[in-house]
Amino acid sequence: MMKSIRKSAGNSARIGLTKIGMTVSALLLIAALVLAACSAPEPQTATEAPDATTVQAQQSTTSQQTTAPAAAAPTATLPPANTPRPAATATPVPSKPVATAEPQVSAHASIVTPATGNEKTVPEIRGIESWINSDPFTFEEQRGKVVLVDFWTYTCVNCIRTLPFLKAWHEKYADKGLVIVGIHTPEFEFEKDRENVVEATEGFGLEWPIAQDNDFKTWRAFNNRYWPAKYLVDKDGLIRYTHFGEGAYDETELWIRGLLEEAGADLSDVSAGTLPEPRHAVSLRSMTRETGLTREIYAGFERNYNALLGSTPYVLHQEYYQDEDVEIFYTDPGDYRNHFLYLQGLWRNESERLVHARETENYEDYLALKFNATSVNAVMSPISGGEYQVRVTLDDQPISPEAAGTDVMFDAAGNGYIVVDSARMYHIVNLPEYASHELKLSSNSPEFSLFAYTFGAYDGGEPAPTGYDAN
Repeated sequence: MMKSIRKSAGNSARIGLTKIGMTVSALLLIAALVLAACSAPEPQTATEAPDATTVQAQQSTTSQQTTAPAAAAPTATLPPANTPRPAATATPVPSKPVATAEPQVSAHASIVTPATGNEKTVPEIRGIESWINSDPFTFEEQRGKVVLVDFWTYTCVNCIRTLPFLKAWHEKYADKGLVIVGIHTPEFEFEKDRENVVEATEGFGLEWPIAQDNDFKTWRAFNNRYWPAKYLVDKDGLIRYTHFGEGAYDETELWIRGLLEEAGADLSDVSAGTLPEPRHAVSLRSMTRETGLTREIYAGFERNYNALLGSTPYVLHQEYYQDEDVEIFYTDPGDYRNHFLYLQGLWRNESERLVHARETENYEDYLALKFNATSVNAVMSPISGGEYQVRVTLDDQPISPEAAGTDVMFDAAGNGYIVVDSARMYHIVNLPEYASHELKLSSNSPEFSLFAYTFGAYDGGEPAPTGYDAN
């Protein structure tokens, strides 16, 4: 289970950090910051490195059509094997790619190439802890149909952005022989909880089978590395097409249609293409590290320690790295840089999250960052199950209704806040144009815990269905 693995890794971290000491940790942090400040923008090359947060979709021309990702934003990698804190090997840390929308494909084009005989037979589903919306089944039992295998996890914004398209395909093609199966492979420990996954499945309105791959066994059978990842399996059980990340929706639908027609389906009464593809508000390739889209930011100790040794961490406070599960009073430096998280007040650095470590009265403790984006989301949860409020400010002013995400509410004084009542992704900021701002989240409650921030640069704001409303 991920919990025992991460706990073991946490013990290793404490031993390693005891040996290294605060001086070496400080030197590592300084070295990482110098590297980040002096380095050029990230290369636009294909990568399968763990923790890649943003990638660009590319298209191959082989019979087994594959849309592969390439890096388009800062990435965080796991540490080398000889570091004091080894990466967990039993539970991989997958990447969450983001693909820019590709040119439109004609709905009448035929892009499905005949099978060559070199295609891989789909690995069988294995190690599933529970099924949602379905009794257990095998791919062998689905022979004669077309199966879309979707690897996802319910707090992944990149996965969430694909759900409206999956819903449209399910509605149009389920009666024509398309079977969608969602392989839910968790990023965070709470995503292993069946009740949480059921709540998300119902909230997003997903009607296809969902299999909980809590131990990554089906993930490993596919040798998968990304959230989201889609594999199209033909009537004979062969993987004919794959796509990693967002985007390529028109292309994917044309492959669905082509494989259904190969299986004998009549699609004359079903038209291709229903939803417009989201478009980026700006060209991200021409931007520098400081002006580019903010990378995904992780708050937990494990990701930050790994990043400290492998590339660039997310939290820019030296004292954060002295040990895991330590309550420390942090002082906000007041000068923020893109891609980093800053703390004020008393916080505990747990393996996957930061936890507000005291009860306050005037929102004096907060998490701060500078971001470049059109939208900001955060994965948060209560500690013990009770709900709490998180106040939201933008550039040290109450966030305005025009800039607020769908999960933000307002009190009589005009203060924007979020009610955190379950473990999920919350939509915080939604801007009409790409811009740079300073965001602060604060709460008086010791229930406040934050796992990660994600950012978008789509025209008009966040295209992901948020607040468990995928319609």
